[in-house]
Amino acid sequence: MAVRPIRIYGDPVLREKSRPVGEISSALRLLAGDLVDTMFDAEGVGLAAPQVGEPVRMYVVNLGAIGPELFLDRRGPALEGEPEYLVLVNPRVVKREGAQTGDEGCLSFPDLFDKVTRPEVVRVEATDLDGRPIEIEGSGLLARVLVHEYDHLEGVLFIDHLSKLRQQFIRGKLRKLRESGQAV
Repeated sequence: MAVRPIRIYGDPVLREKSRPVGEISSALRLLAGDLVDTMFDAEGVGLAAPQVGEPVRMYVVNLGAIGPELFLDRRGPALEGEPEYLVLVNPRVVKREGAQTGDEGCLSFPDLFDKVTRPEVVRVEATDLDGRPIEIEGSGLLARVLVHEYDHLEGVLFIDHLSKLRQQFIRGKLRKLRESGQAV
């Protein structure tokens, strides 16, 4: 496994809608391992495949960074015990309830944080790398991460959830990121 460069705002792959994963191949398993290594190296709580230049429907979550009280429900062999991370293949958000507003950032937007409103409770269904079903429901930070990473698979970025006024306010920072165009 390897740490890959993280794509920065302005890279067109971040705006692509990701394609579904067909078969779980050795290349996909390698990508999953690279996502995990890259996420931990960057000290992130989640990372989606498009953020390393691969527009496929898969993301990883750093479960060790999320308090156990935020898990409302979890099913599937990949969630047994206390795993350090979770790989979600072809995830689907099947439930969004309530609202929470809090500071949010993104590894594709270094040093940029802003208040974003997300659902308070999110439930995701996916499969693991063995094709077995996973269901995870969480609140707070877990809900935020589950839906933030899912958005990446849709080509939606956290700045898209900001008001037009906030987007205008950070326009200069976004221009600098886009112009830097270098992965971190």
